[in-house]
Order: sequence, then structure tokens, then C-alpha cells
Amino acid sequence: MSERTAGVRAAKTTANRTRMLSAARELFIERGYAATTMKAIAERAGMAVQSLYFTFANKRAILVELLDTDIAGDAEPIATMDRPWFAEALAAPAREQIRLQVVAAAEILARVAPLLEVVRSAASTDAELAEMWRTNVEQRLIVQQRLAAELATKAALREGLSVERAADIALALTAPETYRLLVGERGWTSQEWQRWATEVLVAQLLGG
Repeated sequence: MSERTAGVRAAKTTANRTRMLSAARELFIERGYAATTMKAIAERAGMAVQSLYFTFANKRAILVELLDTDIAGDAEPIATMDRPWFAEALAAPAREQIRLQVVAAAEILARVAPLLEVVRSAASTDAELAEMWRTNVEQRLIVQQRLAAELATKAALREGLSVERAADIALALTAPETYRLLVGERGWTSQEWQRWATEVLVAQLLGG
């Protein structure tokens, strides 16, 4: 096989995978996880269902890849706490750290909040998705604990506020449910949400 042929084939494989993922995202959000079948995803993507199964073993694998990509913003296997924005936030003064973490949260939630709602909604009847939801919450909490611990090292947390409680406050305020309520349902802009979240976190977490 020539280099050119291999390149064309690889490009086609990538394009097909993208079509499958895009179709799955649309259907998960439109119909919910349980009502979305592999057959429906294949039809929406304009692909044979066998091709879909060859690429993804099941629809849970599709959902996992969609979540991972939407949270990261790309397909690079780089954890949240190894991302450049995270290092920049840790290095900033306390108020700027909070602003930067809210900006990053808004960017992530704009991509992933609809899919996380799919997971949360299905968690009550699907044990695998219930575990996926718990894992996501735990991962978000770990991120907030690290950020809160950094505020503590800057002697910035208000008196009497523990790192654990500070992380809980940030976890609740930047939860996808809160973002979807205000931005998705109440018509706030992302900028309005960012200003509000930053102001509340500064007031709740920082000392005088």
C-alpha cells in the first residue's frame, strides 16, 4: 500500500468515526441514552450498523469517548490537572485563580453539560451510567480540592473555611446542573454566568 493510499484510508476512517460520534451526540441529547440504539446512530450517521459495531463495541463506549473529548476539548490524552489552564490558575493570585478556573469551567460546560445531563438522567435506571455519573462527580471534586488547597497555600481562604468545604462550594456552584439551568434554561449568557460564579466564589471562599 502506498503512503498516499494509506493516508486517504486513514482520513476516511477518521471522518467516519467523527460522523458516528456526531450522530450519537445528537441522538443522546434528543432522545436520551436508553432510547438511542446503535441502529439509530448508524442510520443518522449514514453508516452500516456493522461498521458502527466494528468501531465501537457498544453505545456506552461511544458515550465515554464523547464525554472524554468534550471535557478535554480535544482528543489528546491529557488529564485536566495537566492542562495549561490549570497550571496558569495555580500560579495566579487568589482572585485571578478563581476567575481563571471559572473561565475554564464555562468553556468545558459549554461543551459537555448536555451530555452530562444525559448521563445524570439515565443514572437512576442504568447501573453503568450511575457509576459513570459518580465517577464524573468524584473527578470534578478532585479538581476542586486541588484548586482549594492552592488557595489555602496562598493564605486566601476565609477564616474557618476548610479546604474540603471550599471544594464542596466550588463543586456545587460550577456543577453542570447549575450551568444548564441558568445558561440553557434561563437564558443567561456564558459571560453573565462567569461573572456571577466568580463573584460568588470570591465572596464565599476568600477572606477579607
